[in-house]
Amino acid sequence: MIDLHTHLDLYPNALDILARVNKENRFTLAVTTSPRAWVATSQVFKGHENIKVALGLHPEVADQKFNELDLLLSSIHKANFIGEVGIDGSARYSKTFEKQGLIFDNTIRECEKVGGRIISIHSRGAASKILSIIRKYPSCGTPILHWFCGSITELKEAVEMKCFFSVNPLMLKSKKGKDLVSRIPSKLVLPESDGPFATLNNKPIMPWEAMDICTDLSKIWNMPISDSKRQMMSNFERLNAHFPQ
Repeated sequence: MIDLHTHLDLYPNALDILARVNKENRFTLAVTTSPRAWVATSQVFKGHENIKVALGLHPEVADQKFNELDLLLSSIHKANFIGEVGIDGSARYSKTFEKQGLIFDNTIRECEKVGGRIISIHSRGAASKILSIIRKYPSCGTPILHWFCGSITELKEAVEMKCFFSVNPLMLKSKKGKDLVSRIPSKLVLPESDGPFATLNNKPIMPWEAMDICTDLSKIWNMPISDSKRQMMSNFERLNAHFPQ
């Protein structure tokens, strides 16, 4: 099992499920919402070798956490994985759009400076802006567009830029989600849970359930579930080749 985007530290029972996540999942990327949260979570999750903690500053808290930008930028050289970072272009966060862009631009620039990172990216309502910034820093690393919901034109652009896309089970319960995922080359798809925020049947999707997407993917790709699982593992292995050593 693999999960490329989960807020593991924010599950109500995070400490209770930590050992199970580490045991059942070969790899789990636990994203954080602020640099201080990354520092704290890295200490708590220490010793769980199959769980990696990503350094993040979530765009939804760009205003509240802007004073942590220096900590974010100065920590990138110590963090192999970056996330959750990005820009949210929805009306709710329109007042901080410029501030979000400044944070993301500086983050991606710093990723390029340190030789590239695996980057889990939030792009709701801002995919074009996200892609324009990534294009400015071609050696920033490997972008993974988490829960992508942009236009087909933006999707095509991201595919041309060889971005990965992390997909969760909830995405594949909507017609739009299925349509978008059907247009992504199978070699660029990775599983995510986005728990505890993504829920099914009023329950948070767990990190060991991220690979449940393979059932729906097998229908979209017209292949046996076993083959869709093999595709996920093959994609992960290719991503793994980009992991900083």
